[in-house]
Amino acid sequence: MRSPAWSVTCNRGSCSWCSCNVSGNYLDRENDMPNVIQLKFKGERTAFYLNAQQFPFRVKDFAIVEAEKGEDMGMVNLIEIPPSMKVNGNEALKRVLRKANDADIIRYQSNKAVELRAREACRQKIVVHNLEMKLVDCEYQLDGGKITFYFTAEKRVDFRELVKDLAGEYRTRIELRQIGVRDEAKRLGGYGVCGRKLCCSSWISEFAPITTQAAKEQNLPLNPNKLAGVCGRLKCCLMYERDFYNQAIAQFPELAKEITTEKGTGTITKIDIFHDTLTVKYPNSETEVLMLALVKDKIYKCENDCGHGHGNMEELKKPRA
Repeated sequence: MRSPAWSVTCNRGSCSWCSCNVSGNYLDRENDMPNVIQLKFKGERTAFYLNAQQFPFRVKDFAIVEAEKGEDMGMVNLIEIPPSMKVNGNEALKRVLRKANDADIIRYQSNKAVELRAREACRQKIVVHNLEMKLVDCEYQLDGGKITFYFTAEKRVDFRELVKDLAGEYRTRIELRQIGVRDEAKRLGGYGVCGRKLCCSSWISEFAPITTQAAKEQNLPLNPNKLAGVCGRLKCCLMYERDFYNQAIAQFPELAKEITTEKGTGTITKIDIFHDTLTVKYPNSETEVLMLALVKDKIYKCENDCGHGHGNMEELKKPRA
């Protein structure tokens, strides 16, 4: 039975007319995925398309594809789709119509000039209508059938009059799309404090929820200026090493737990996962740095040899009554 992992619907109702190898409205990863390519558009926007006619594309080639109404042009970003990558879920894939020619490239370049004028005009009209919104960018469809304006706003905005003004001036379909501040950073691009291009504008395809708990688990100072990215939200990279920290910390007893050593009973005040050490503070304010391996050995040895024991690692992690 074929796995219904990627849905595709032929616009003509069946696929006997083309070479997309679709059966039962489902894409077969082994046979059909070579006909699927990923295109990149302005603002790092990406989408998958069905290359039913198997045009010979290379990465960074330009392709003309179906739009919601009309045609659009994008740059080929992937011609081999990794098995782990999700492809449109249950949505139908739009088709690649042809390779872009010189006339398409010229029109694409001229559309950029229109975008600049439209962006400035929209900003002025936002001021005239006294709307509490921030225009981020605009995108002009290749055939001129639609201009999409991207904006951010803290609350709901009634922009119906703004749409009427823009439609009257440009005589085309106008779409205003509200995005979040993370999507704004993705569209505009930039560089992080690490000196590299923003992850959101270079490779991240989906935003994962991030909380301060990720910073706490990594023992990072809860300084908003240090933890926030250019978008003003918590940095996406806080999640990259979270699993490593959790796995490493799981090998240690918890902070503030008591442990008995050769010097007596003390409280664990610090854990260093990179050096596999923990710091113990005794009632006389003396501190001692111990290797985790030695602490484990002492715990188990004492428990096995003296008959009394001071608790194993799992017991040390349990809250004291």
